[in-house]
Amino acid sequence: MPSKLVNHNYSRRTEPEGGFKTREEFYPFYLGEHCNIINRRLHILATTISVICFILSIIKSNPKLILAGLFQGYGFAWIGHFVFEKNKPATFRYPVWSFLSDFQMWQEIVSGKRPF
Repeated sequence: MPSKLVNHNYSRRTEPEGGFKTREEFYPFYLGEHCNIINRRLHILATTISVICFILSIIKSNPKLILAGLFQGYGFAWIGHFVFEKNKPATFRYPVWSFLSDFQMWQEIVSGKRPF
């Protein structure tokens, strides 16, 4: 049975006092932090390049490509947040959940489940 798509329209959500307790609670908030389409597209571009860098690092046995993928990924994402979304990346407060949520958003967009 397919899971329900949360925050399908990327509406902004407030952060609860005391923060989020689970990633499931966090994910709708994360999506709301990406309501600007340019920011979202920069994230998808960055995550795609990061995945390519990771695969190439394995094929070429070059771990530096992983670092290159991470640096460019965060670079594109932070430009999207600071310049277009005009917010502070959730990565600063929730680094692991943001990282995992980025890949979830990427997977949902690439698979056609979520609007690009």
